[in-house]
Amino acid sequence: MRRHIPGEVRAVEINGEEIVMVMSPGSQHELIVRRVGRQPDARIERQGVDLIAHGGAGPEDPAVGVGRRPDVMVFPESCPETGEAVHPRDVVVEVVSRTNPENDHEGKTRDYPATGIPCYLLPDPRKGTGALHPGIHRTPEGPRYGTSTEFAFGETVRVGDWTVDTSVLPAYG
Repeated sequence: MRRHIPGEVRAVEINGEEIVMVMSPGSQHELIVRRVGRQPDARIERQGVDLIAHGGAGPEDPAVGVGRRPDVMVFPESCPETGEAVHPRDVVVEVVSRTNPENDHEGKTRDYPATGIPCYLLPDPRKGTGALHPGIHRTPEGPRYGTSTEFAFGETVRVGDWTVDTSVLPAYG
């Protein structure tokens, strides 16, 4: 007899302290990921540069014990072709999960600056708000993001070299 499992494991992440099994997100989550990723992709297409806005691969840094799988990140499109390690150069986007929001708000806010990711965008469809964590600051505890900027869905958010129109993002129903 087959038991119903709510979702499938999409990825395994390592945050230095534990292994996190990331379940396949729901359709609203994936719609938001697509709508966010499409925006830098349109600008990349116009510029004709060797970048892509995509998820499914992630920054790994064995020195700090981190291996994550962001929803969207901007990185050189040539990396998968050449076998080069995929590491986002500009931004990582995580759409807050319904079931495990502390992983996005706490764990990844700690881990991404440790791996050198300069900008972290965190839309939260549970509330129709979000946060932008720009700039890495060195602290005695290690690299951390500085002060975050809060936004409401409907605003256009400047994320490094990119802008994201959050008016196209639905809140979870």
